[in-house]
Amino acid sequence: MTEQFTRWDSADYLRSEEDMDEYLDVCTETAGSDSGFIAKALGVIARARSKDRFLNDAIGVPDWGL
Repeated sequence: MTEQFTRWDSADYLRSEEDMDEYLDVCTETAGSDSGFIAKALGVIARARSKDRFLNDAIGVPDWGL
């Protein structure tokens, strides 16, 4: 039996500003002095905001119900 994996994108699960704040807090605690880790977290947040904004503009509803 072979294992199958799917790609995980944290941006798909950051649905509100509160979620994004919590995510960044946890990432900064976890990262310590690793600035690359924090930069990656900021990129994830930017992607989440972009996805949400695109869906709101395109169809008028947030991504949450899709």
